[in-house]
This record gives sequence, C-alpha cells and structure tokens, in this order.
Amino acid sequence: MRAGIGYDVHPLTPGSRLVLGGVEIPFDKGLSGWSDADVLNHAVIDALLGAAARGDIGSHFPPGDPQYQDISSLVLLEKVRSELTENGWQIENIDATVVAEKPRLSPHIDEIRRKLSQTLSVPMDKVSVKAKTSGGLGSIGRGEGIAACATALLKGREDEGT
Repeated sequence: MRAGIGYDVHPLTPGSRLVLGGVEIPFDKGLSGWSDADVLNHAVIDALLGAAARGDIGSHFPPGDPQYQDISSLVLLEKVRSELTENGWQIENIDATVVAEKPRLSPHIDEIRRKLSQTLSVPMDKVSVKAKTSGGLGSIGRGEGIAACATALLKGREDEGT
C-alpha cells in the first residue's frame, strides 16, 4: 500500500468557468489556469502520482504546452489512472477537501463524487469529497481563489513487482 498527498490552488477571475471535479458549478467567477484550472482534479492527480512515486502533474502535463490549454482535467485524470493501472497499481480510495468561501459546494458533492468515481473506475464509496471554508481568513477567505487537497491510497500488485 502506498499513500500520496496532492494540493492545488488557483485564483478566481470573472468571466471564467468554475469546474471542480469535472463538474461545472454555477458562479459569477471561475478558476484561472492553463487547463480548466480544476483544483480538485489537480490535487487528486498529484496525490495519485505521489503515491506511485511518478512525479507531479506539471511533469506529466507541463503548463504552457499548447496540447493542454483549456483541456478538461478529467482527461488528464483518466490518463494518470490509465498509466497507474498499466503499471500495476489499483486505486483503493481518494479523500479530498475543497476550500472555498463561495460558492456553496455541498449541493454538488454527490455529482462530483460520481464524476470522479467514473473517471477513476472505482466505486463511489471509495471517493470522498468534502467542502470547507477558510472562515474568512486569507486570500481564499477574501474570495480570491479556491484550493484543494487530496490523499490517495494505492495498492500494488505483488505479482507485477510494484
């Protein structure tokens, strides 16, 4: 068994879409970044890659590379899942937290969990997503951005030497 931790943060800007866990959330601001800036998927990707000791999201999908501009982070997550599976890893569970002052995310949590479980090819009861605020503190508390952290647990297949 191997555990990995991922973290990401992006600024909120007017006129952008807000996508978390592959789900578009209605809001007057969205996250700014090279891909779709989905901080939740980015944190999950880093947690998975970290657990498998395979680097980080930037080493696999470099910012500034035109093929990743505006790409759905679900596509990136699927690529990572596929790479891990090909290398003998099985996803045991994902636990993630999104930190945002606004919008209220609890109405979207089940849809986000469903989207992540489908993309990762794991049962929904292996994907936990929580939403928290920062209590008005710091840049996130002022509504300037959204952050996410995630933990992934992977199981190696002994017969493949992982």
